[in-house]
Amino acid sequence: MSKNPYRQDREVLKELLQQFSNLKSGKSYSFIEEDGFERIIDYYDEKEQFALALEATEMAIEQYSYSATLLIKKADILISLRRYREALYVLEQAELFDSTDSSLYIIKTDAYLALDMQEHAATLLESVIDLFEGEDRLDLLFELADVYDDYENFEKVFDCLRLILQQDPSNEEALYKICFWTDFTGRNEESIKLHQEIIEEDPFNELAWFNLGAAYQGIKLYEKSIDAYQYAVAIDEKFDYAYRNMGDAYIKLRKFREAIEVLEKVIELSRPESIIYEAIGHCYDKLDNFAQARFHYKKAAHLTPEDSQLQYKIASTYMNEGTWHNAIKSLHIALKSHIMQPDYNLALGRCYFQLGNMEEAVTYLGNVVRVRPKNSTGWIELLKCLYQGNLFEEGLEYAGFAYEQTDAKPIFIYYKSAFLFAAGKIKEALIYLENGLNANPRLIRQFVEINPSLMQNQQVVALLARYKKTKSRK
Repeated sequence: MSKNPYRQDREVLKELLQQFSNLKSGKSYSFIEEDGFERIIDYYDEKEQFALALEATEMAIEQYSYSATLLIKKADILISLRRYREALYVLEQAELFDSTDSSLYIIKTDAYLALDMQEHAATLLESVIDLFEGEDRLDLLFELADVYDDYENFEKVFDCLRLILQQDPSNEEALYKICFWTDFTGRNEESIKLHQEIIEEDPFNELAWFNLGAAYQGIKLYEKSIDAYQYAVAIDEKFDYAYRNMGDAYIKLRKFREAIEVLEKVIELSRPESIIYEAIGHCYDKLDNFAQARFHYKKAAHLTPEDSQLQYKIASTYMNEGTWHNAIKSLHIALKSHIMQPDYNLALGRCYFQLGNMEEAVTYLGNVVRVRPKNSTGWIELLKCLYQGNLFEEGLEYAGFAYEQTDAKPIFIYYKSAFLFAAGKIKEALIYLENGLNANPRLIRQFVEINPSLMQNQQVVALLARYKKTKSRK
């Protein structure tokens, strides 16, 4: 036996290629066995020297004219050369000699798909799958799944993968794929049943446990999904995707401490990812631990500096702590790539408002109402700034704009009343206050928040008392 079989194999291939070269040039008669031709063809095919591969197949077929294997190889090379209809003709010949080779149907399917004849491809595979068993049947089912995917019959992709797993429950490729297609098609209940059956036969199949967890998560049974993921990581303690999904499930259950624990495990097991650091930051945010939230958002931002949302989240942690100057710095970074983004402008407006810089606050809040004129939040913040800045005439005008733009939201009647009071137009202010009460009396609290001293105005108190008395009679 050779001490170096690889070298020996290479020498045999070298000799075969020399024989093929001699045969082409006619230098000397050289007989090559069928399997020798197959090796020559495969060599040129792997090197993507398709013209030489085709020449070798044609010479081989001249010598072995009844070989279905050689005809199938020729068809495969013709497909590589984009000669699809020729390939189909050759495959028809091959099928006459041997219809039991599953690769014949797979290659024919590739030709149909290249010709945009997906239904022909599906019909062909559907008609022959039950003629095969074992690995051949699995190969054809995978091919059929790809065909269904190609012409967007996604439900049947799921069906093919289910059939594969019913035949081969430990097939990793099918287990990975069916997880995606379960989520895509929403067939979570069927996936749960399938994977429960797999686990019953093989309780140490970590991928089946993972898929079971994902299916439970798909129908919002988060406790059950966590249980399944815990089985998966008990079998494979380095199963980072199970920890990742478990973290998401804990977040959905608002169990933020548990989520942090498993998400930190993801960081231990895989390369750093922005989305994981951001998720941990979110958990700390929800726990009001703003320093840790900011630390993790910054780590995420370091990995994806183009993501302006992370700068916004960093700013939000500063705002929650009342450190307005730091928040402003982060928001200006976020605005570099999205200058009119309404949430960023709204946050900047609020920061400047808190610092008493009404001019800047009005500028940024003005951007908000320009971008989102029908959203009341920006208008309310803008009107608050105008009120605090004693810009009563402007406030009166903008309260009218806000009322029009937001399809007559009653809150802006109250704001108009407040500005009229501030401008000393008492009679008109009382009329608008009464109109506001008739439109939505519950908003009176927000009116009082604009300026609590209005409740010391006897005319306001009298109007409210009269309104309550009228309502009680009704």
